[in-house]
Amino acid sequence: MLDAKTIDAIAEEIIRQMGQNPPAGGGQKPSGPKDAPVPARPPVTGAAKPDAGEMADITSAAQKAVPTLRDPEDYDALVRMKGRTSARIGVGRCGPRLLTKTLLTLRADHALARDAVFTDVDPAFLEQNGLFSVQSRCEDKNTHITRPDLGRQLSDEAVGIIREKCQKNPDVQIIVSDGLSSKAIEANVANALPAIIEGLQSRGLTVGTPFFLRFGRVAAEDAVAELLGAKVVCILIGERPGLGTAESMSAYLCYDAKVGQPEARRTVVSNIHRGGISSVEAGAYIAELIQKILTAKASGVELKQ
Repeated sequence: MLDAKTIDAIAEEIIRQMGQNPPAGGGQKPSGPKDAPVPARPPVTGAAKPDAGEMADITSAAQKAVPTLRDPEDYDALVRMKGRTSARIGVGRCGPRLLTKTLLTLRADHALARDAVFTDVDPAFLEQNGLFSVQSRCEDKNTHITRPDLGRQLSDEAVGIIREKCQKNPDVQIIVSDGLSSKAIEANVANALPAIIEGLQSRGLTVGTPFFLRFGRVAAEDAVAELLGAKVVCILIGERPGLGTAESMSAYLCYDAKVGQPEARRTVVSNIHRGGISSVEAGAYIAELIQKILTAKASGVELKQ
């Protein structure tokens, strides 16, 4: 075992040598075998570098578009593939494990998905979009997640408020509901809802008073349709988030909806988000689809027949 005097002498010698040979660039690479060099690649379109002092958002589309796979056979083809899917391809590995960036991105996307489920839609957002709020029979978020049956039913208070504030017997009644992603509502409704309403009114259809249903499930629209006597009911609802996106919204449409009806009577427009169908485009399409449903007096599989 070295004594204290010897250890001090060794430390002084190391410090002296470091002073004579300062590491370039603020650090020194360890000796030993070098990693295989990563070939230079052309910049990926849209993958802008963050400003100085700003941390890059590793969950952004621009960051995910950059392959982390070391030395792929065809880099350009890999970039094109990544541009056509949100699947995690070309991520590379470090030995048998994921790269640190890949692992951090997975955890960040998972956190976004959890937040989408467990947070509420901002009341200020509802006010800005002219939506009053009612609630299903679920008393809290945990009940909403574990008791889908209660999310399909309106609370007694909700029934009273809807009767008081909503237009009776409209051609179309629109409902907005958090479902399983509050982020989907905040990301899409501001553009989709006006597009739907304007599209329906331009076709001479009467649109009922839209409102927000907290802790709602798809089939809650059936109770609303019966309550108001709407010919067609449309619920815009946040879908279960995944690691690809936490902002996907869907529209479920039904003609002459009744409580307890089969799900096959619904027509669905799904994947409404930035990486799928844009909210404005979806709104215009939904209005057109509702017109077809009213003309055919059918929805779901009956509409296709």
